[in-house]
Amino acid sequence: MTLSFHHPRDVATHPQLEPEVKRAILASWASDASAVKNRPALRRLPNSRQAAPIDDILGALKTLDS
Repeated sequence: MTLSFHHPRDVATHPQLEPEVKRAILASWASDASAVKNRPALRRLPNSRQAAPIDDILGALKTLDS
């Protein structure tokens, strides 16, 4: 099964993913390796056309702590 996420909130609210898996996906998305060239505030998952602001990714990570 291949999952595709358009926004970090999609990861945080996915009903079938364990919290540890959500954290791993979001951490990968937030890493510098996923930074969009010349746009350091944006991150893009591999094989994704859509980028997300780092603030949205970090916000989704925070929701997993509550």
